[in-house]
Amino acid sequence: SSLDTDCGCSMKRPVIGITGKRRFGRDLAGNWSSMSDSSADVFWVMYAEGILSAGGFPVFLPIDVDPVDAIDNLDGLLLTGGTDIEPKHYGETSDTDLFPYEPVRDEFEFGLLDAVVQTPLPVLGICRGHQVINVHSGGSLNQHVPEHAAFDQTITTRFHEVVFENGSELSHLYGPKCEVNSFHHQTVDRVGEGLEATARAKDGAIEGLEHKDLPILSVQWHPEMLSTRPTDPIFSWLVTNAS
Repeated sequence: SSLDTDCGCSMKRPVIGITGKRRFGRDLAGNWSSMSDSSADVFWVMYAEGILSAGGFPVFLPIDVDPVDAIDNLDGLLLTGGTDIEPKHYGETSDTDLFPYEPVRDEFEFGLLDAVVQTPLPVLGICRGHQVINVHSGGSLNQHVPEHAAFDQTITTRFHEVVFENGSELSHLYGPKCEVNSFHHQTVDRVGEGLEATARAKDGAIEGLEHKDLPILSVQWHPEMLSTRPTDPIFSWLVTNAS
């Protein structure tokens, strides 16, 4: 948590852990061929920029870190976007092979959530992170919703409107509605235990979740990609609750 420095004139920044994905050297442009079979953990810098702008101190979490250790050393957690969650985690078989699964990442992020629910740490989920939070709580996903997959748009394109439940945390942050981008082909189906759907697209797709008792919040869109990232209230929510 944030602490006064010795001079009493400034505060430590809350430390926010950011998850990413595992790749091999052969997947990274410009890498040496001799590193082709070596592992690399990577994340998009835009997430860190959102945390920095909100006053937090972002740290990347390598997948080999023990989840309990990670949570013990953090003030908050950001679960980022990425590939599909393996459907076995919500009791289904695969209906799509559009994106390959990352079982190691699934287990790591579920482990982080196992550890975090024993603490008061705030958690923000974005896109895949939104879905990870739902599946971890016992929810399920619609495996292929192509009308949401606006992958041909620029990352700053506000593709559709989201409406927020009156009185929800998301409505306090964004107001009654806002226009968002869309880079996902899966959506929340059955809502997990302890969660509430507080944001929806026009077609009813669940675009935001909030935990009833814990400081856990998630959105399906990508606020870190929008031009409003430096002042987006969702990053301030995470950093403020981590203080």
